[in-house]
Amino acid sequence: MHTPLRLDLWPTATHPWLQRLKVGFWPTYEHPLVRRMMDGLAQAFAALGHEVSEPPQADTQVVIAAAPYGEPVNWRQAPLFTVRRRFGMARQPYIWVMAPVTPERLQADLARLEAALARDPVRPEDFAFPGLAPTAVDTLVEQGRRGGAILALQRAVQSQAKAIRMLLAVGQGEDPEAAYLFNLVGAYPRIPARPRPDLFFLNLALRLTTVASTYEITQHQVVGDPIPRAVWDGLSTPAAMIRAGREFGRRNFFTRMVRVGDLVHVPVVEASISSQYSEGCFATWDPDLDALVATITGSARPVDKGNLTEDELAVITGVRPDYLGAQVRHVEGKRNDPPSSEAVEMYDMDTPLPRISWQGRRVPVARSKLHSHRGVAAYDPRVVEFAPLDPAYYYFPVSCATRAQAEGIRAAFGRAESLRNPADPRRIVFTVLPGHGVVIAEKWVPGKAPFQAIWEAMDSGALVIDPYVPQGPFGYEPGPDGRMVMRETPPVPAQMLDDGAGLG
Repeated sequence: MHTPLRLDLWPTATHPWLQRLKVGFWPTYEHPLVRRMMDGLAQAFAALGHEVSEPPQADTQVVIAAAPYGEPVNWRQAPLFTVRRRFGMARQPYIWVMAPVTPERLQADLARLEAALARDPVRPEDFAFPGLAPTAVDTLVEQGRRGGAILALQRAVQSQAKAIRMLLAVGQGEDPEAAYLFNLVGAYPRIPARPRPDLFFLNLALRLTTVASTYEITQHQVVGDPIPRAVWDGLSTPAAMIRAGREFGRRNFFTRMVRVGDLVHVPVVEASISSQYSEGCFATWDPDLDALVATITGSARPVDKGNLTEDELAVITGVRPDYLGAQVRHVEGKRNDPPSSEAVEMYDMDTPLPRISWQGRRVPVARSKLHSHRGVAAYDPRVVEFAPLDPAYYYFPVSCATRAQAEGIRAAFGRAESLRNPADPRRIVFTVLPGHGVVIAEKWVPGKAPFQAIWEAMDSGALVIDPYVPQGPFGYEPGPDGRMVMRETPPVPAQMLDDGAGLG
């Protein structure tokens, strides 16, 4: 019988579905701060009830390795590409690569990037990092303008280490001051180590446990007969989706696709990660098909959501009973690439909500859904409703395309008063996943095209979209003009700053 996790060690809410894991430490780069961080994390994982080993074993589920900061790692030695062979693993574990950096070096690099991003036009030489491709400048500039110098630095450090999930350990000698957690979509929460190093390590261990305790839900299943081409051609929804893509493109809502090859040359990238990913997706309900029409996944092939074609749309009819992915129908005579990785969340968020009558059909109360790596700086509460997530999602964020994310979004929108009550005059509901981005739902509005209520709210200021995505807990408070304005709090609970007992 497995030892249950000691979640009572943490002072705030955690996810109830966290699993007991096998965690392995692989000190692939020797450094005093790396050693201290690994020892502290090992103690925290063991205190929680996980099985800890050094080095990793064949059945290890989470591996924590290391790499130098600011130096390119040869892909042939990178833990991401070598861990399975090195330890005889049957499947790829969750790999976190730790890189140590002094506060002075980190601040110098951030200051350099801030100055470089402020220049117009930019100078490519300002974005030259050892080991990065000459074409990396475009991605670093685009990411930096979206999330600031820290996001540009994140992409550079990830590319040099040949890693997706990274733990940037900041400190002098062996004394940690803070840690940043990086991932594929660009999260960068900063976790302070002082004055409670015990809670610092426990916080990090719980964050890594959260990521590894859920699973991706992208094993989509083709069901039913193909939709006849004549039926597809008679629908108004595909044209409405293409128009919506153009409208959001005009408003710079979606950021450009990130291509790994633009950042760094890794010949075997296909074996471990997609060669590119696009940020965001959207979908709207088609009453004739009784299904969602959604954008396809950007990992299948490059997708410019501002210039969609019908081949870049997919039809979602349900969720697999085992919750491993969505159910989709193909269309005759059309490319039928899989839907976006958020396909399950787009469909399943309707499950707890009512249906309404629309032009003689029963349809979900939410007509259209929009997901992007953006934040919401302010909103007009007369027009828009904010739907908070469960508390644990603010301290322990989850990864995209996972069951945990889909369930968190379903719960948040399932509590939204304006969706539970179709007569509520508010037509737009949103939530924001910390470190990830916004999810917006739009109700059916007579005389409006799909998504029109959303882009009109953007234009009027009723919904203020911002490039910045909060990295931890946040809320909204009344502003001077009657709108609710975003207020962020530190990504750690107040108890981390209290005096008290250690891990016991």
